[in-house]
Amino acid sequence: MKRAIKFHPLAAGIMLACGASFTYADPALEEVTVTAQKREQSLQEVPVAVTAIGEAALIENGIADMTDIQKLSPNTTLQVSRGTNSTLTAFIRGIGQQDPLWGFEPGVGIYVDDVYVARPQGAVMDVYDVERIEVLRGPQGTLYGKNTIGGAVKYVTKKMTGDNEVRIGAALGSYNQRDLKVAGSMAVSEKVNIGGAIASFQRDGFGENMVNGEDQYNKDTLSGRVSVEINATEDLFIRFAADKTRDESAPKHGHRFGPGYAGEPVLDSIYDTESNLPSENLVETSGMSLTAEWKVSDSVIVKSITASREGYTETVIDFDATNAPLFDVPAFYDDEQFSQEFQLNWQGDNADLVSGVYYYDGTAAGGFDAVLGYLDFSALGLPAGFTQNVSGQVDTNSLSFYAHYNWQFADQWNLNLGGRYTNDEKKAEVYKGNYFGIGSDMFHDQYYADRPAPVFGGALTDYANEKDWGEFSPRVGLDYQVNNDVMLYAAYSAGFKSGGFDMRGDAVEIPETVDGYDPETVDTFELGWKLDLLGNRMRINGALFRSEYTDMQVNQQRLKASGAGFVSAVLNAGESLIQGLELEASLALTDNLSAMATLGLVDAEFVEFINGDGTDIADQLEMQNTPDTTAMVQLNWSTPVAGGELVVVPSASYRADTQIFERPGILDQDAYTLVDLTATYYSPDGSWNLGLQGKNLTDKEYRIAGYDFGAPFQTGFYGNPRTIALTGSYNF
Repeated sequence: MKRAIKFHPLAAGIMLACGASFTYADPALEEVTVTAQKREQSLQEVPVAVTAIGEAALIENGIADMTDIQKLSPNTTLQVSRGTNSTLTAFIRGIGQQDPLWGFEPGVGIYVDDVYVARPQGAVMDVYDVERIEVLRGPQGTLYGKNTIGGAVKYVTKKMTGDNEVRIGAALGSYNQRDLKVAGSMAVSEKVNIGGAIASFQRDGFGENMVNGEDQYNKDTLSGRVSVEINATEDLFIRFAADKTRDESAPKHGHRFGPGYAGEPVLDSIYDTESNLPSENLVETSGMSLTAEWKVSDSVIVKSITASREGYTETVIDFDATNAPLFDVPAFYDDEQFSQEFQLNWQGDNADLVSGVYYYDGTAAGGFDAVLGYLDFSALGLPAGFTQNVSGQVDTNSLSFYAHYNWQFADQWNLNLGGRYTNDEKKAEVYKGNYFGIGSDMFHDQYYADRPAPVFGGALTDYANEKDWGEFSPRVGLDYQVNNDVMLYAAYSAGFKSGGFDMRGDAVEIPETVDGYDPETVDTFELGWKLDLLGNRMRINGALFRSEYTDMQVNQQRLKASGAGFVSAVLNAGESLIQGLELEASLALTDNLSAMATLGLVDAEFVEFINGDGTDIADQLEMQNTPDTTAMVQLNWSTPVAGGELVVVPSASYRADTQIFERPGILDQDAYTLVDLTATYYSPDGSWNLGLQGKNLTDKEYRIAGYDFGAPFQTGFYGNPRTIALTGSYNF
């Protein structure tokens, strides 16, 4: 393994000792602006459960990528998916999707500057040049559409100020971390600004592949974006933006829980692996958008958002984690999307309206081999080994109309009425075939060229089909502004996740797979409050919710009893009841010291879960990726130092016992707590800052994903170990 740069935690204590003066003034919490309802509002005025993390909080919490924000939002799971470096697994309030296969839809919507990101590949976005991140909990079907059945996460980049500026940021840290970020903007004229940012994120691995010595859990990512903003008139604003990310981090293979197929011993480090597969891996994502906003009058704004995105992935997964092709999965994903949204926003004296039409056209395609090298058909004159190839694509065409009306019918009362109708059309081509030998025609020459050529053994699935659905997602809410500091609300909202076709479906074993599966839906009732107390020194926001989750898309996979291949089925077989509580509290103790805490409690249980044989096994299962308790406590202490300001933020985040999949098993993760500490110094003129960031300071080992196909094919994937980084930025 390459030598790692080490930072001792004692260094954090040295920075803490730089000064310790408290000023007892009249502290107050800052007002937070969000766009959760597609218009700028104060967080305390929005009758939605939403967490907003601004630029300062992102810096002072050491937020490096999208997954780091899960600790700040209750009942939220944002993790790197199994076997990947940049594919996102997202669950909010027990609802999400962890299977990244093309054709499967996410349950939590991801948005970059109001552009929907349809695929989870590349969605573990690094945080740079960001104004804020918003996490909306609960179904957002009216304003954000399908596949926001659990909630939505909004990644909002910075707008240009019109000034000429350059910002440079860097980080050096554990495991030879070397990050560099450069961003800048300039005024071409009084009406035109151009800007851009580029970021490189590099880190050696936390472990290694013991077969070839290559890194495991390393990072090698290059990202960039450019934008042009045109203030054509006082009433017309136009913004063009483009971005691209290239991730060449090594493929991530799992830690084997038990002896391998040939009795290989379990490795000491959870980050080490043994794999016969190469260490090349590629994830590319890119996109463009054109936004135009026209202020027609003092009360009417028309907005257009035109966007396209595409992604490509080449990856390999080693299910057996040994130096043999016993259960290998080489794969590729290829997707593209186009979307067009028109909005009409109206603001009256005692009412407002957000309305629009949204069109989406996308294609998701891919292919993979399930290479089962432990099977031997050489006695029949065939090559040793057995492979099943899966490939195909799904074309999606979606059109929706939505409106959200807010009416202040009395001095302190508001009625919210919203609805969205979506028509979804999908066309699928699905193929699954058998091959005798190691690798199919699709991947043999790339990964197994030294093996005999495969022999085609026949098709199991080979069909094209299409299906369409129409869904209406309503929202009804009532909020009461008790006074300037207290708002109470009650709401009912609905959402749905699109139906589709099982790309792994075996039409021989399960003929009905060609018919596809239908959307799943959720109905949520929520009581919430937004409280500013003690003269704006204390803020307590919270919600009680109850969700009835029906027609759940249940993905069941198993190896065939003969071992010759696998069987997959996606059924609308589940129904669950999810109830819970969320609290977010902040308290300005003094002018220098504040405290923050979050708490998420959720009781999620299956009401019905129909197995492939028609048996209801709901009492044997638990909801996946849904700990019953998530919590965080954090302090924020600032003190003058050398004319500037030092901000110290210690935090501890807790997650209760978690099941990775519905069935209890070896992958389950016991409750754990992560301890972080950051110290950031801001210069007197605010032009530069220097920070020390310590994450997982107790070096806790915790599992975030895994595969369980029965021994010996049981592997786990883990969160980051203890890391320390020195960070800094300078604004010219």
